[in-house]
Amino acid sequence: MSNLDPHFTRRGIVAGAAAVSAASLIPAAAFAQPSRPIQTPKGNTTMSSGFVKTKDGVDIFYKDWGPKSAQPIVFHHGWPLSADDWDAQMLFFLANGYRVVAHDRRGHGRSSQVDTGNDMDHYAADAFAVVEHLDLRNAVHIGHSTGGGEVARYVAKFGQPHGRVAKAVLVSSVPPLMLKTETNPGGTPIEVFDGFRKALADNRAQFYLDVASGPFYGFNREGAKISQGIINNWWRQGMIGGALAQYQGIKAFSETDQTEDLKAITVPTLVTQGDDDQIVPYTDAAMLQIKLLKHGTIKIYKGFPHGMLTTHAEVINPDLLAFVKG
Repeated sequence: MSNLDPHFTRRGIVAGAAAVSAASLIPAAAFAQPSRPIQTPKGNTTMSSGFVKTKDGVDIFYKDWGPKSAQPIVFHHGWPLSADDWDAQMLFFLANGYRVVAHDRRGHGRSSQVDTGNDMDHYAADAFAVVEHLDLRNAVHIGHSTGGGEVARYVAKFGQPHGRVAKAVLVSSVPPLMLKTETNPGGTPIEVFDGFRKALADNRAQFYLDVASGPFYGFNREGAKISQGIINNWWRQGMIGGALAQYQGIKAFSETDQTEDLKAITVPTLVTQGDDDQIVPYTDAAMLQIKLLKHGTIKIYKGFPHGMLTTHAEVINPDLLAFVKG
């Protein structure tokens, strides 16, 4: 998607398709990473999953694992997925003594399939509703792709003003702006996102299958080790969510200018992306993010795809842990 032909084909639509986000089920080897066995926490625990109702009446599903006295790590998934996309990272950080929390964005996963509020402002406000409900403090917020945009807006508008955020991580994330404009010439043409909308409306099931089996995980690269389980899990998460919310979400992740959000962030922030990201070109994402952040650190992975949290979890997870502990 970094070299888009304005006269794109259906294959081109799929190849771009994922300003979309995040990482799903991963090979078994990645689950062997934790430094100590995962144990059920005792004592200061509460319900491990549930719902919180937002001010506009939306039920947001969340899961909350680990000691409630431990530092919380909050994960924000990408389009069109769910909190399940973070299973590998949640298990890893849980095994390393952290409290781990993830929620399904409105219209996605198990949250309400609403026809309003499918925009970055509401996404961030919904995340804050979860944070307030669980009274999370000194939290590290990690977002992938669209979830990275949600993190940037949350930290700038809610996390910092309310003193509830310690650090942030943007993984293969969409800020500052995906759409090609006069001031963002390296962005993606609007016709591509229009193509996403058409493909979703025409045959969402096939569209999501094509996205997962193609460039999202780099499975279209020569020599790639393709996992049908990863593909199926991406498709499963996408199809659980609401078609309308996901359709409207395309505008949210592609047309939201988050330049000012990035400028407003003052907490230490890790920016990380693969240089073979075919979905969100790193030169128009990570390389611009680091210029706008006040206290940013950047790490670019050679040859890694958009969904590197899944395909290279054994590398990414320890690096995330080092940043959190640093």
